[in-house]
Amino acid sequence: VITLCGAVAGELRAGLQPGQALLFAARSTRALGGAEAAVLAAARFGGDVPEVLREASRGPGADGLAGVAACWRVAVDSGAGLAAGLDRLEAALRADRDQRQDLHSQLSGAWSTISLLALLPVAGLAMGWALGAAPLRVLLHSPAGLVCLVIGGLLEVAGLCWAARIVRGGEEA
Repeated sequence: VITLCGAVAGELRAGLQPGQALLFAARSTRALGGAEAAVLAAARFGGDVPEVLREASRGPGADGLAGVAACWRVAVDSGAGLAAGLDRLEAALRADRDQRQDLHSQLSGAWSTISLLALLPVAGLAMGWALGAAPLRVLLHSPAGLVCLVIGGLLEVAGLCWAARIVRGGEEA
């Protein structure tokens, strides 16, 4: 959708009418996906382009088309410049995409921390075995070891679930 906004704005500045600019830009960018035929038919034959774009925005990854529809509607109703509106929409969509990518990269560090925390008990067991302490024998063959194993396992699972929930909450926001 970002590419489509830039392409339509460029075609409008080159002197094409909005319907023609949308036709050319949609064919060159292939940004409309499955809704391309309906949008192109509306643009070519004088249909309600904003309504078709709004319907197309319901598809996966096409929510920016609702903004294109709004810009189109404002330009048709009030005579405002469609190219300027599409430029602003393109900048807003780019900023939103960059923000999502930045959040994803920041949260990847949290996911790797969670993975590391999940492996710490295994590392502790390996260190105990390397020192000759036989940690598995102590954990599995003594009552105190079994209690520690169960409590430690429950705390480990609770901690991992809690940390994962926090990170997922950041992803959803």
